Amino acid sequence: MIKKFILSLSAVFVLSPLVSCAQQNQSRELTPDQKLRMASALIQNYYVEDVDGQKLTDEAIIAMLKTLDPHSSYSDPEETKELTQPLEGKFSGIGIQFNAATDTVYVIQTIAGGPSEKVGIRPGDRIIQADDSIIAGKKLPNSAILKILRGEKGSKVNLKVKRGGEPELIDFVVVRDDIPIYSVDAAYMANDSTGYIRVSRFAEDTAEEVARAVKKLQAKGMTNLILDLQDNGGGYLGAAVELASQFLAKGDPVVYTKGLHSQPAYFNLDADGNLRDMKVVVMVNQYSASASEILSGALQDNDRALIVGRRTFGKGLVQRPFPFPDGSMIRLTTARYYTPSGRSIQKHYEKGQGEEYMLDMFNRYKSGELWSADSIHLDESLKYETLRNHRPVYGGGGILPDVFVPVDTTFFSPYYRDLNAKGVINQFCLNYVDAHRAELKKSYPDEDAFVKVFEFTPELERQLIAAGEKEGVEFNEEQWQRSSPYIIALIKGLLSRDLYEDSSVFRFLNPLTPEYKEALKLINDGKRYDSLLKGEKPE
Repeated sequence: MIKKFILSLSAVFVLSPLVSCAQQNQSRELTPDQKLRMASALIQNYYVEDVDGQKLTDEAIIAMLKTLDPHSSYSDPEETKELTQPLEGKFSGIGIQFNAATDTVYVIQTIAGGPSEKVGIRPGDRIIQADDSIIAGKKLPNSAILKILRGEKGSKVNLKVKRGGEPELIDFVVVRDDIPIYSVDAAYMANDSTGYIRVSRFAEDTAEEVARAVKKLQAKGMTNLILDLQDNGGGYLGAAVELASQFLAKGDPVVYTKGLHSQPAYFNLDADGNLRDMKVVVMVNQYSASASEILSGALQDNDRALIVGRRTFGKGLVQRPFPFPDGSMIRLTTARYYTPSGRSIQKHYEKGQGEEYMLDMFNRYKSGELWSADSIHLDESLKYETLRNHRPVYGGGGILPDVFVPVDTTFFSPYYRDLNAKGVINQFCLNYVDAHRAELKKSYPDEDAFVKVFEFTPELERQLIAAGEKEGVEFNEEQWQRSSPYIIALIKGLLSRDLYEDSSVFRFLNPLTPEYKEALKLINDGKRYDSLLKGEKPE
């Protein structure tokens, strides 16, 4: 009884300063800063166990940012370094850009030519498990996720991935590697007059890389250009503006930004671009975001190019980096991007509802938007006009294409998926090149010769099927017939990539995709191209 009384009395003495403080605070208001400092001091001085002050602060910052928009974020020193590497040099790992804001590793983008892209991991996939480590539902910080996914070059990681409406998890075997970072994934002549350039990100050297690719293609006779921004998640604003300057004229607006605490910033060109008279078609899809949308919006609003594909992602918030002395950083949204006509690129979001925001792609899938332009809701209050030809364009979320192309899944089958996911296709190509490199080089001295002549024989088909069965992928005749044109094109592309150029894969796969076929058809139909650019209905 006496012990209980002493314990109770001790509690009163400990709490009394806080009670007194609370009573005093009833008569005056605290500033937010004072309240935060007081809360931190209370926890560190009175909490029942030891507290990691650094972790407490980090979690408080993260929690505050979650009440804002979906793109304001905090990164610790290791995460900050990892975030900047894809735009500056190279890094080692599985080759993905991801977001873990919804307590799941959500794949934003795969690095072209990287390990994840090779086995078929896609934007939108969610990584549930890596080897024996469960990732989903653990509320792991980015640094912990990076430690799980990164590893020595050549080491393997077994991933379990949730994809869209697939009922079961998909198993992937990814071999870690050094990931080279380039902006231009492919540059080749689509026909005698039309060049094709694929830009996968907007980094420091993007405009320079594109300029070099253009010069190379012009030497081969290019007078028209297909610029492929599909799956391009963005990057540096300056890179997008610099690239736009190659296609526009002096005085043309590219983009402007404005925010509550920052003066509007206008990006207009001070010189003519050397490609301002070239016919251009830009390919985009639902994963084209940020800087990709700035470039495509600028070319569309200036009536300088036609956009082909599907509505872009809708990321139009400006993040300004605020680094801390310890190497950590806050990327805080400070403004919005607007296209030259005045359109806001940013799609709708509710503050603090980041998880709902991340479901946007699934909602597009569910609504049928990926298959039909009629499923896209057009808000007439957000209707604008292009600057020269006064064509109608709409704001409120992404860039709408001038020519809609539905997503194509006709080639897809579980058999193809499993061959790719288990690394069978990639390993088959590596083994074949290793065994026949000298012979292949002799028979096909350059990439053009390989593209024109190499045949996928029935014997290679038999070997591929056998390699799949060895890895537990049971052959399915009906699914093979459905997917074989794409599988064979992919194998040819991978073989050619290992022998010659990274762009080889696109030379084989592009002719099978409806977006590319539509872009090529449009840019070579001068009458239809001009009619659409003028806002007329072609005959």
